[in-house]
Amino acid sequence: MSKEENQFPITKTDQEWKSMLTPEEYYVLREKGTERPFTGTYNVHFEEGMYNCRACDAPLFSSDSKFDGHCGWPSFDAGIASGAVVEKQDKTLGMSRTEILCGGCGGHLGHVFNDGPTTTGLRYCVNSLSISFDEDIKKDSE
Repeated sequence: MSKEENQFPITKTDQEWKSMLTPEEYYVLREKGTERPFTGTYNVHFEEGMYNCRACDAPLFSSDSKFDGHCGWPSFDAGIASGAVVEKQDKTLGMSRTEILCGGCGGHLGHVFNDGPTTTGLRYCVNSLSISFDEDIKKDSE
């Protein structure tokens, strides 16, 4: 699934994003940056709950889909629902990859690869700086 950046339901100016995100979060989410591997808060985080977009708080991934991808970034095998995470072809840096974006605000999350060890065969490789964690969401739905 693909969306152009101006087609996301949540839109803000660069100045608005800068006022609500740290410089590092802005770099990843709005400038399509990448955090260094094995440095992110959620790389080896396995609590039960929901992982949300750091920019707009949209739910993206359930802890049920998280696994240790041994790649240095949080890894998931599926988004929580169709449209929560959208895909876009990425041909930067001389590579052909599939970028993943928040379906709510278009924030850059990372990339998805077809080398996952679970039944989906996918590995959503996500920057910790692009997500937040909410343990209460899982508890409220049980």
